[in-house]
Amino acid sequence: MTTTRFAPSPTGYIHVGNLRTALMNYLIARKAGGTFILRIDDTDPERSKEEYVDAIKQDMEWLGLHWDRVERQSDRLDRYAETADKLREMGRFYEAFETPTELDLKRKKQLNMGKPPVYDRAALNLSDAEKEALRAKRGNGVWRFKLDHERIEWNDGILGDISIDAASVSDPVLIRGDGQVLYTIASVVDDTEMGVTNVVRGSDHVTNTATQIQIIEALGGTCPRFAHHSLLTGPQGEALSKRLGTLALRDLREQGVQPMALLSLMARLGSSDPVELRSEMAELIEGFDVNRFGAAPTKFDVQDLFPLTAKHLQSLPLADVAEAVADAGVPADLAEPFWAMARENITTLADLKGWWELCRDGAEPLIADEDREFIAEAMALLPEGSFDGETWGKWTSTVKEATGRKGKGLFMPLRKALTGMERGPEMAILLPLLQVIRAKA
Repeated sequence: MTTTRFAPSPTGYIHVGNLRTALMNYLIARKAGGTFILRIDDTDPERSKEEYVDAIKQDMEWLGLHWDRVERQSDRLDRYAETADKLREMGRFYEAFETPTELDLKRKKQLNMGKPPVYDRAALNLSDAEKEALRAKRGNGVWRFKLDHERIEWNDGILGDISIDAASVSDPVLIRGDGQVLYTIASVVDDTEMGVTNVVRGSDHVTNTATQIQIIEALGGTCPRFAHHSLLTGPQGEALSKRLGTLALRDLREQGVQPMALLSLMARLGSSDPVELRSEMAELIEGFDVNRFGAAPTKFDVQDLFPLTAKHLQSLPLADVAEAVADAGVPADLAEPFWAMARENITTLADLKGWWELCRDGAEPLIADEDREFIAEAMALLPEGSFDGETWGKWTSTVKEATGRKGKGLFMPLRKALTGMERGPEMAILLPLLQVIRAKA
């Protein structure tokens, strides 16, 4: 069975970059009728916060990315410890004691000599007595996985054939000196024991994937099918990493972005398929193919979300937005005609309030000096009684006959006088709402 996972760290709010990873893994699992796991990477007790765990779940529920089960890495520390012991017994795990300053000096020396700046494995030459002395002086060391210096190869679902020389990579630290288990080993243990078959993540993990493949193979596990998506940039190709904090999903939700607009964009962005607004998740699932994504950096412009949001809202019946219409202050008996008027003229649901205020309170008339007499005459010709969908056409015909005005010279001054705007909804739809509200006042 196909099994995928999304493994966020609860150290902050998830953003569009995280969403790209979550969505791809979700769509793969759902298309195959498989399992999608939400795995909370909370092995860092200092930075992990329960409020962020709750926020991650809320954001995913808002988007409709429903998981089949939740796993917490903090509940699995004993499994990581057992795996660490197994690697020690195999001679593939060793303790190292260099300080950050010492490691930095080694890297600089290697670079000056034209060599790859990788860890030199000096710790392997330490005697037991030397290790004890270093522990007494510096505390526990870090634990590194000893890589086999050979080429690590796999066929990537997006990048194609990958080949990395393990000798060009430092032996990865899997456990810190303070005992904290790092992502590299935790992820290997979890992916293996949870039967994860497909892993999609950012291209910044390629080297990490190479080391994980060796760890999985050393432990006798089966490697998942890896795919590494491109990283997002800004609309001009600028680095987006420093701005991701301002592109948190909850901030986009607060700005009125609709879930299907965001999902429709992210499900195609960076692929060879055009972005198309979809109305439901099933369409995204059916049309998804991770192999159609490219390796080039992918431009993301948050402004692209708003036309998609507007288009999505235009397609919705009143029942889907009834709460937002009510929150804008619209009485229940006017909700249907109000939504019919407003839906074509909003970008987000927050815009409903302004349109309701126009209907309820009217607007400051926008009347040019040369139109004042015309407007006064036209207003005097407004028909008595209730207005309906025919009123605008009948009234403007009467005004045309009385004043001789026609076309833009007729309609624009009337629109500006009634709405204070040069453009907006069809006046035939808006006029009855204006009249009804005034009649109720």
